[in-house]
Amino acid sequence: MGSRHQSRERALQILFQYDIHGNPGVCLDEFWKQYKASEDVKAFAEQLVNGVLEHKKDLDTLIGKYATNWTVSRMQIVDRNILRLGAYELLWLDEVPAKVTVNEAIELARDFGDEEAAKFVNGILDKVLMTEAKLEGKRQTAVRQDRRHG
Repeated sequence: MGSRHQSRERALQILFQYDIHGNPGVCLDEFWKQYKASEDVKAFAEQLVNGVLEHKKDLDTLIGKYATNWTVSRMQIVDRNILRLGAYELLWLDEVPAKVTVNEAIELARDFGDEEAAKFVNGILDKVLMTEAKLEGKRQTAVRQDRRHG
């Protein structure tokens, strides 16, 4: 398991706790007391958590736009936070390829949810990737990679 995968798992757990209890600073301190991790795992996890919290309103608006018949507030807590993480990575972490982001989100949904959650997450993130103008560069890269490997 790569350290970035572990970072994403930890970020999801932190966001889940935050979603229930609020107060991210306390969540982070308490979380790292319970879950030991290397500095690089902590650093990327905290980058993800901070990015999601900073852009939460925009992320929820975006997710709501593509979640047919769902409001973000009515989604399962795990699903909504996986979607926030995935959308944040797609939109604000240019160095992470779209395919990696989507595959990691699907893995998280399988690990922390079920097969239906994985399909739900995949469907919404795929719509975000294929539709959002800001993601044109990542879309082109993903298409080129699919042509080479497909």
